[in-house]
Amino acid sequence: MKLSKIPGCLLALCILFANSAALKAQDTWTLQRSVDYALQNNISIKQQDVQKRYAALTLKQSQLAQLPSVGAGIQGTIGSGRNIDPYTNVFVTQSYFNLAGGLNTNVELFNWFYKRNTIAANKYETQAQSRFLEKARNDVAFNIASTFLQILMNIEQVHVSELQVKLTSSQLENTKKLVVAGSVPESNQADLETKLASDSVTLVNAQNQVILTTLQMKALLNLSFDQPYVPQTPEKLSEIPLPRLDEVDPEMVYSAAQNTNPLIKGDDLQIKSRQKAYAAQRGLLYPSLAANGTINTSYTDVAKGVTGKTIPFGDQFSNNFRQSAGLSLNIPILNAWQQRAAVNRAKLDIENQELTKAKDLQQLRQDIYTAHANAVAAIQKYSAASKGVEASQRAYDFATKRYNLGLMNTIDYITTQTNLFRAQIDKVSAQYDFIFRMKLLEFYRDQKITL
Repeated sequence: MKLSKIPGCLLALCILFANSAALKAQDTWTLQRSVDYALQNNISIKQQDVQKRYAALTLKQSQLAQLPSVGAGIQGTIGSGRNIDPYTNVFVTQSYFNLAGGLNTNVELFNWFYKRNTIAANKYETQAQSRFLEKARNDVAFNIASTFLQILMNIEQVHVSELQVKLTSSQLENTKKLVVAGSVPESNQADLETKLASDSVTLVNAQNQVILTTLQMKALLNLSFDQPYVPQTPEKLSEIPLPRLDEVDPEMVYSAAQNTNPLIKGDDLQIKSRQKAYAAQRGLLYPSLAANGTINTSYTDVAKGVTGKTIPFGDQFSNNFRQSAGLSLNIPILNAWQQRAAVNRAKLDIENQELTKAKDLQQLRQDIYTAHANAVAAIQKYSAASKGVEASQRAYDFATKRYNLGLMNTIDYITTQTNLFRAQIDKVSAQYDFIFRMKLLEFYRDQKITL
């Protein structure tokens, strides 16, 4: 006798059907909607985006550093007592007011490509941060998908547990009637009451798991915890597109991942960035050539003309106008080996980044091979679980006939029923685990996730 055909389950099925209709009426979340929302609101993605913008700002600043530096200044001075007359440069004892202003500029003509290499290093770093942002987005999308599947699995386990509670409740009610009629001993009723309590605890635990995984999803989405989240269940799990196992051979997936994984691409770009930074630091070991120029003028109220009157501001501004231009050669000789140390640190940065890439590749390969091994195990587990449900169902049907004829005691019958319940839970878990494992391999290969 199938569980779905037991009269006591009809009410449960009606309730589940009604709940399903109610869920459809609510604002449900598809996987795509969840991913799109997370890409806009996830905190980790926003943090990585800040890093990308920071790198872009550093690049912009290094590009603008190629422009000449220009500065202007103005200074007003009031003096009294014995001072040098700023106009005649003669010591005088009197009060005076002096106003001076000027403009200066400096431009590097040659510095062994320090600035160009710095710009190149910052450009590669900006590109690397873009790859790391892509990685953050991909990781969040995958985490959303895996959590989405986990919620669906927990919901399915709630449904199975609800059916079990309804079934046990129906059996208990029938047994109570038989006890009153004297057909079965009262111990049968006590055994079923114990079973109902155990099934109820299992149902509560399953419901709590739905709550916990939903909270996990809301954290990934950066969604308010008081906002409802109801996932849209695919119509048929068996129709979810999955790659064949031979299409996700671990070495094949690893080969593809080296070209598509944004972390590895980012590592390559950071190696290039460190190489350019090393070249920039080496440039600072050699002389640099710069050009500079200044213009300035001044005014003082103690400057007198031949008539003894103060020379007007305009005349002083013109008479005192000065300009100069020159070249400067800076030759580093000894600075406590600080620049040599900077060059060596830059060289070590290259080595360290190459090791980082090697470590990331090693971890990627290990993760892919582990995922493939888990996928193979998941296939076998799902196959075994499916056969287990079939065997448990046959055992339960046979036990039901014997129990109804009084040929099986309640404890043995409950044990058979419990075995079927556990087999059904195991099958649900195995099915979702199989889907997740295959999707993980697909993600490593293509860097995208779909259901």
